[in-house]
Amino acid sequence: MRSAGFLTDRQRQLAWLGFLLAAFQAPLAAKFVDDASWLFAVVVALVVATVILADDAQRRRPAVEPVE
Repeated sequence: MRSAGFLTDRQRQLAWLGFLLAAFQAPLAAKFVDDASWLFAVVVALVVATVILADDAQRRRPAVEPVE
C-alpha cells in the first residue's frame, strides 16, 4: 500500500496549473517589462515545483504498517 501525499488531488492539479502559468508568464514578462520583476514569477514557479516534487516523493514512499 502506498502512502498518500500531503496534497489532495485537487490541490495537486492547482499546483500544476500555477506552475505552468508562472513558468509561461516569466519569459513573457521579461520580454515586455523593463525591470527585473519577472524574476518573481521564476521564484514562484520554483517554489511550486519544489512542493510538487516533495509530494511526489511522499507518494512514492511505501506506507509504514503499524507494529503490534
